[in-house]
Amino acid sequence: MTPETPDTIHLRFLTSIADIAPETWDALAGEAYPFMRHAFFRALEDSRSTTAMTGWQPYHVLVEKAGEAVAIMPMFLKDNSRGEYVFDWSWADAYQRHGYDYYPKLVSAIPFTPCPGPRVCVAPGQDAAEIFRLLSVYIPRQAEKISASSWHVLFPDQDQSDAFRELGIRQRVGCQYQWFNRGYESFDDFTACFSSRKRKNLRKERQKVLDAGISFETLTGAAITPGLWQKFYLFYQSTYFVRGRAPYLTEEFFTLIGDTMADRLLLVMARKDDEYIAGALSFIGADTLYGRYWGCTEEYQFLHFETCYYRGIDFCIEKGLARFDSGAQGEHKIQRGFEPVLTWSNHWIANADFDQAIHRFLDDEEKYVRRFQKEAACYLPFKQEDPVKPESS
Repeated sequence: MTPETPDTIHLRFLTSIADIAPETWDALAGEAYPFMRHAFFRALEDSRSTTAMTGWQPYHVLVEKAGEAVAIMPMFLKDNSRGEYVFDWSWADAYQRHGYDYYPKLVSAIPFTPCPGPRVCVAPGQDAAEIFRLLSVYIPRQAEKISASSWHVLFPDQDQSDAFRELGIRQRVGCQYQWFNRGYESFDDFTACFSSRKRKNLRKERQKVLDAGISFETLTGAAITPGLWQKFYLFYQSTYFVRGRAPYLTEEFFTLIGDTMADRLLLVMARKDDEYIAGALSFIGADTLYGRYWGCTEEYQFLHFETCYYRGIDFCIEKGLARFDSGAQGEHKIQRGFEPVLTWSNHWIANADFDQAIHRFLDDEEKYVRRFQKEAACYLPFKQEDPVKPESS
C-alpha cells in the first residue's frame, strides 16, 4: 500500500468473528439481512460448524480507514466445495487432472445459505466504489500470498455482483425460485390469481395434509423452546442421513441462534397424534422470509409443501413481507407460484489458462440459464390473461 496517511485504507483478515466487536460488525451489516448478523457467524463458529476441520476456516475482511472500520466482507478459506450451492466441482476436477491444486480457495459467502444479499457492507458516507476496487485488487493478492487458487463471491445482490464484474471479477448466473407478495390479503387471494385447475390442485394438496390429521404450530421468538430445538434438530439431521451424509450444522448452532436471534426466526412444526413429525425453520428479514432448513420423521403426501412453503406464504401475507426466498433448486416450486429469478456469483481464478476456459464456460452457461428462466416462467400457475414477468434477481 501507499505510505500511511489519514486517508489510508487497510485490509485486515480476521480468522475469527470474535476478532471484531459485535457492535462494530453489526453497525456496518445493518438489520435487514439476518445472515450478516455477528450473532449468526458467532453461532457458526462457537458450534464448530465453521472451522478448519469442516473446511470453512473464517477469514473475514475488515476494511479500516484512519483506524475506523468502514467496511466488512465475510470470507472463508476452504479446502472443499461443500455447502456452497454454486457448484464448481468440475473446475476442481479439471485442476486435479492437469496436476494443479484447486484447494485451498477463498470464498466470500454465507455458509450453507444460498440466499442472495449483501456480501460487502460499507459505512454510510464512504466511497463504496473505491472499497470494491481495493477488494478486487488486494483479495487476489492475498490469495496468491497464501497459495489459494481462486476467490469466489457467492450470492451477492445484483448491484454488488455487477460492481465486481466491472472490476474484472467474472460473473456467473444461476436461477432460483421465489414468491412475491403482490398485496395479497389472504392465501385464497393469492391463489385467486391461478388458473382454475392449478388453484384446485393446490387446495387439494393443503386439504390432503389436514385430512391426514396433521396440525401445525407457527412459532417465533421465545415460543421456540429448547425442547423444540431438540425435536427440530432430529428432523434436520434426517434430511442428511437419508443421503448417507453428516449434517453441516451441529445442534448447538440452533440453540445458539435461538438464544441470540430469536426475533429473526420462524419455526413451523407439524404435529400428528400429539407427536411432532416435521419442522421447517426460516429467517425473517426486513421485507423477506428466508426458508432454510426442514426435516421429518414421518412421510405424508404434500407435507413438505405445506410445512416449508404454504405456511411460509401465510406468514408473509400476515406480516406484510414482500418476498419469500425459498432457497436453492426445486422446479416443483414453479407450479406453486414461486417465480424463477436470476442469482449471481463472481469468480477470480489465479491461473490465466483456467481463467479463460472458465470465462468461456460462464458465457455459454449464462445463455442457457437465461433461456431456462424464460421457459420456466411459462409454467407458472397464474392465469394467462395476467402473466407474470420473471424477476431479474
